[in-house]
Amino acid sequence: MQFIRSFSVVILCWAGLAAANDIPMTAKQSQALGIETVALAAPSSAAGNGLPAQVVIPNQQIRIVSAPLAGMVESMAVAVSEPVKKGQTLARLQSPMLAELQRDFLQTALQAQLAQNTLNRDEKLFKDGIVAESRYLAAKNNAATQAAAANEKRHALRLAGMGNAAMAKLQAGQAIDSALEVLAPIDGVVLEQMVAPGQRVDAAAPLFKVARLSPLWLEIQVPLAQTDGLQPGAAVRVPVSLSPNSLPGGERDAGSLRDSRITGKVISIGRSVAEANQTVMVRAEISDGADNLRPGQYVEAVVGLAVGPKQWSVPNSALVRAENQTYIFTQTTTGYRLQPVKILGQTAAAATIGGELRGNERVVVKGTVALKAAWQGVGKGGE
Repeated sequence: MQFIRSFSVVILCWAGLAAANDIPMTAKQSQALGIETVALAAPSSAAGNGLPAQVVIPNQQIRIVSAPLAGMVESMAVAVSEPVKKGQTLARLQSPMLAELQRDFLQTALQAQLAQNTLNRDEKLFKDGIVAESRYLAAKNNAATQAAAANEKRHALRLAGMGNAAMAKLQAGQAIDSALEVLAPIDGVVLEQMVAPGQRVDAAAPLFKVARLSPLWLEIQVPLAQTDGLQPGAAVRVPVSLSPNSLPGGERDAGSLRDSRITGKVISIGRSVAEANQTVMVRAEISDGADNLRPGQYVEAVVGLAVGPKQWSVPNSALVRAENQTYIFTQTTTGYRLQPVKILGQTAAAATIGGELRGNERVVVKGTVALKAAWQGVGKGGE
């Protein structure tokens, strides 16, 4: 009851001060209202925005492995989530088209060799003056034409997945085989399998999705109001909750259960704003600890801000909002003052603010509701 009477007396004394930013108050009145203050603190470079983000794979690290020729899937050599090396066999196809390509290659290769032999013979005869120049030139032109045709068939086989060693073996033994091995184009992980053994596929039909999972991107939704102090190169981290057993040296104190081993930097800031929530898409590249993330995963990203001379860190309980403006209450010799500030970054516990402050003020962190009511005036549309 004594607290309620003290609060009522203070409010009645302030009713005429709704438009003023300075609120007179004695130490006894502050104590009666339970007002507490803390000193302004400089933010660290790691402080920033705790924002929703999604893990995505950079486009240049994704490969769709397709069937080079139409055929039937004979067997699958890998499964989803399995790591693969470049050149490793992913699947084996049976393709009649491969046999046709090999036959055509052998025919054109033999014709090219025959044309080259004829050119070598006619060149010698032309130098000896036995044959006319026209015959030599005709042989030279035919050899070039046949060589181009053989190269075309060789390139078709290479596109079908045959290497130079396999083609050399084909030429040496002339053994036509309809089996076709599909190889991994990069080192990575199999993310998706689109076919099953026994399935018939067309040429260029997708078989696997393979990707390299380091580094990874974070696509972070940053409120438009918080992008002013954000620049490419800003530090980004993803807080990771660790169990005590996973900590080095067996550390078990509560402060050690929160670690930030997933780090990276901002690489681009979007130019458009999402109409639904007025956020800007900020892309960050995670270079350290990407193995702890999964593509498609939603995480909280803490975006670091450049620390400027007019920036401070305050608990979220110190923030007061009225008429689309953010304020804090600072302590003065006669009471408290309402000070407009701008939020530059915010986490679940604290906010990085900017404003016309000296830096040595004490900020109200408890009792802001009572001060806001006094500032707005009782019965005058206070929030």
